[in-house]
Amino acid sequence: MSTAKSINRAGAAADVLGVDIDGPVATLSLQRPEKRNAINEDILAALRAFFGAPPKGIRVVVMRGEGGHFSAGLDLSEQAEREPEEVLRHSRGWHALMDTIQFGGLPVVSVLQGAVMGGGLEIAASTHVRVAEPSARFQLPEGRRGIFVGGGATVRIGRILGADRMTEMMLTGRVYEAEDATRLGLAHYLVGEGEGLAKAMELARQIAENSSLVNYLVIQSIARIGDMSRADGLYAESLSAALSQTGADAREGLAAFLEKRKPVFR
Repeated sequence: MSTAKSINRAGAAADVLGVDIDGPVATLSLQRPEKRNAINEDILAALRAFFGAPPKGIRVVVMRGEGGHFSAGLDLSEQAEREPEEVLRHSRGWHALMDTIQFGGLPVVSVLQGAVMGGGLEIAASTHVRVAEPSARFQLPEGRRGIFVGGGATVRIGRILGADRMTEMMLTGRVYEAEDATRLGLAHYLVGEGEGLAKAMELARQIAENSSLVNYLVIQSIARIGDMSRADGLYAESLSAALSQTGADAREGLAAFLEKRKPVFR
């Protein structure tokens, strides 16, 4: 029987990101409820530390926010005036972190409540499975604040919604409520209020039972194939199939099917 435990990162980052481990699932909690979990440098550093070197044995991550909000985005109150080079470097740092979340190899399930705005929506879009509660409100308010997105929204959110709809969303500051956001693909599941974490944990434990290799290939291959030409995408699919269908997990999956039992992957 697994025992849940908490891990705190050193320094100020420990105050803004909680890490709870229960068996193969790690739950990350953004912990700035008084700021609606607005993203500051401490949160970014803590996320980099976790996803850069996840604890051994973790197969799935659940990401959530404390206090009824996922994240209201970048903490503008802490943003000093920057030169263009500094803004460029800051944006590229976000891109690197979002890529680490999306392509680091661990499936990430997010629980979306309250504010899912700006940088918070960019973080959510880098996760692989998104569970929304009715309170979730999705917005890219940057265009109404005199700035342009810089955390990857044009790539990730633009591909979820399409360039046309994202353009309108930024020009008008439009807010999508949870039901419409789920219909459009910003979330995958819509559950009752207060039910998001339980659903996310259910999904996380289900995903953790998959072959870790297949989970890795799903994360690495599908998004990249979407960037490829048709011929290159089909070839990459064949390579992924070859990797997945020739090892111990493939033999276990076939044996479990023939024996009418649940597979037990490495």
